[in-house]
Amino acid sequence: MYQNHVTPLKTLTRIFLIQVGTAENVTKTRSDINCWQRPEDMEYPRPVSSCDSSAASDLAGEIVAALSAASIAFKEESDYSKKLVKTAEELFDLASRKDPSQQGTYTRLDDCGREARNFYNSSGYLDELVWGGTWLFFATGNTSHLEYATGQIFTSAQSNETSLDKGLFYWNNKFTANAVLLTRLQFFNDLGFPYESAMSESASMINSLMCSYVSGRNFNKTAGGLVLQRPENGAPILEFAATASFLSKLYSDYLQALRRSGASCGDDSFSIEMLRTFSTSQASLNNLEHTLPPHAYMYMNYILGDNPMKMSYMVGFGGQYPTQVHHRSASIPWDGHHYKCEDGDKWLQSKDPNPNILIGAMVAGPDQSDKFLDQRDKPLFTEPSISSNAGLVAALIALHDPPPTQSSGTNLGIDISGLFGNIRL
Repeated sequence: MYQNHVTPLKTLTRIFLIQVGTAENVTKTRSDINCWQRPEDMEYPRPVSSCDSSAASDLAGEIVAALSAASIAFKEESDYSKKLVKTAEELFDLASRKDPSQQGTYTRLDDCGREARNFYNSSGYLDELVWGGTWLFFATGNTSHLEYATGQIFTSAQSNETSLDKGLFYWNNKFTANAVLLTRLQFFNDLGFPYESAMSESASMINSLMCSYVSGRNFNKTAGGLVLQRPENGAPILEFAATASFLSKLYSDYLQALRRSGASCGDDSFSIEMLRTFSTSQASLNNLEHTLPPHAYMYMNYILGDNPMKMSYMVGFGGQYPTQVHHRSASIPWDGHHYKCEDGDKWLQSKDPNPNILIGAMVAGPDQSDKFLDQRDKPLFTEPSISSNAGLVAALIALHDPPPTQSSGTNLGIDISGLFGNIRL
């Protein structure tokens, strides 16, 4: 329902605007929760939540990582890339050198995260600082950032990872994805001492995670084959399945680039083919089968239609997809009329399809029994979110390998050396 957008407001003080709107559901007060209205028609007050980097270490780490990654993506636009790196370094210096007693999550203080707490309550901040430090190292080549990310804070972040979040990659946990980054570094540009402990631990962690994906040792699956990384009711299982698909395909590409057939984790092992079978079974494009490995042809996509409901959970894709998406703008006709809050219930409760098709959006998806209710007033099934769709986009891009090259017969679509372009040792 809410996605927190973080924007640096002031260069020196680093005040973040993290959310516009309120999450309170008070009968006498209009809010984004109880007013079903198009954004263009909103008339009620929408407070702005803000905080500084000392009170929002997790947001600071996320912003550092985003700016650093963007600087690599836009490296050909030199001035812009340098500006991104400069801002990331300044912010990271503020966030990482703070007295630990002053560090914390953005939702712990009312002024900062009270409005977001009920929906996006942050469980920790150490993983985001590790995430930010790792990406900043890739963006700058400055080994002090890698020393920070692989030092004591790495051990602390690993210890503080909640049992429910182990192995997950989503808005509240970056430790798993960071382990993939460090494993990539060890595979293709091993820097040795003093980083090898964290990198070896990361590689071991990721190998165990991949074993869990293909064996079901730590994660159950629905009868229809969807991985259940968070089994509690109401968990966004499609979001977790999408990021699992992304990480498993990415890791299989690393192994193939190293000309390895697979890897092991204790007494168990897995092959590249097993990883890609898992990845494509969770999220792949049916109409792009020719770009997938031959063994994946038999695996039609769960998210995009190969499930007990025969429902594509991406709106606008396939022959059957959700038509009552829990989305205000999509459900209210664009007919030139101004609709007030009290008008909204008729659109929320309507059984008619949305007049505006939210093409490309993945909804929350089915329950643990593979059942799905296409009803607008049941957001646990029909609500899309930015965080879940980000994971799906990443998975589909990873699965869509470019056509094979004439020389090697393969083209993984990953730049083996580009990520290390700033490392000068």
